[in-house]
Amino acid sequence: MSSNVGLSTPRGSGTSGYVQRSSAFLRPRDDTFDKPADFQSHQRRQPDAAILEHDRKRQVEVKVFELRDKLEDEGKDEDEIDDACDALRKKLQRESQEEQGRGNAGGKGPVGRLKSHQVHEIARAKIQEDEKLRRALGISKEYEEGSHWRRQEERKREVEVKRAGGGEQEKKVGRTRERSRSVSDRSRSPRRSRSPVRRRRTRSRSVSSRSGSDSD
Repeated sequence: MSSNVGLSTPRGSGTSGYVQRSSAFLRPRDDTFDKPADFQSHQRRQPDAAILEHDRKRQVEVKVFELRDKLEDEGKDEDEIDDACDALRKKLQRESQEEQGRGNAGGKGPVGRLKSHQVHEIARAKIQEDEKLRRALGISKEYEEGSHWRRQEERKREVEVKRAGGGEQEKKVGRTRERSRSVSDRSRSPRRSRSPVRRRRTRSRSVSSRSGSDSD
């Protein structure tokens, strides 16, 4: 018996008492499609300048330590080792600053030379590559991603507004035309007026009919 489902004992049932899960039952899945994806919130990770500076100094000190270890194995004097290490340290720092000023220019792509764990170095190298591509394509620094589509939507709205305004204007023009036509038709239609002679005859007939009725 499992979770109050099945027999309390398999004795006399001809079964082992094992309760098998129903293959026809479908587990309800989490509805993850209702939440719209926020593409605007995605931003490129900016490199940390302090971490980059620390890695740069670390690389210099690693090479200086390798030189010191090599000179100690050769049995050089301590003062001579210190002088050689100081000279190498200054040289490496100068080269590192020059490379940083050039923006890692020259050679193969900077992203390809980096390891996967060098997150901040990869981010900086990617920004530098994008900057080179932007200058090559002539794209301005004020350009925003998606601004082209936004301009198209604005133009589409302007066209729709103009069309809606033009339709209302056409309706107004049609109304004024109908009014002018009705006024012109009324002015053209002749008005029927009775002549004074006909009025006199009708009056004389009415008077004679009255006099006849009085005589009777």
